[in-house]
Amino acid sequence: MSRQWARRVLGVVLLASAPAIMGASDFTGRFEQRVLAAHNRERSALGIAPLRWDPALAASARLWAAHLSASGRFEHAPERADEPQGENLWAGTRGYYGLEAMVDGWVREKRYFRPGTFPHNSTTGRVEDVGHYTQLVWRETRRVGCALASGTREDVLVCRYSEAGNYIGERPF
Repeated sequence: MSRQWARRVLGVVLLASAPAIMGASDFTGRFEQRVLAAHNRERSALGIAPLRWDPALAASARLWAAHLSASGRFEHAPERADEPQGENLWAGTRGYYGLEAMVDGWVREKRYFRPGTFPHNSTTGRVEDVGHYTQLVWRETRRVGCALASGTREDVLVCRYSEAGNYIGERPF
């Protein structure tokens, strides 16, 4: 193989992978739009009304994401009595995943989803296998706010939803 040919192949590979590489490292560029679009693609595919960005939910998510990244813990926030919020959490290797891939982790739970009333929506019998997905597509949810924080080893994405979803006995959509 000639050097010139090898350089061309490498150039094509780099050019083709540029969006993925940039998406994995561009956490600040258009954060709100990117996270919102990743949510609304799935909702649109199901004929569900799109979510709107909520700065108050984002501020709440920012506090919890900062807590999780600083403490190294990974747990849901205590429930708020004044305004119940749904919450999705994601964590992964620091700087490796793009925002769309993070949200897609929740969307991919769709493979275990079956129609019906919550919490009987999982083909595995485990609500944990579909709970992020059902919150993301919950028909009554209208607003979302998210935040990303980085710890020493992981990035943590927290999304808060209103109206909260995953109510026992109700259908997600």
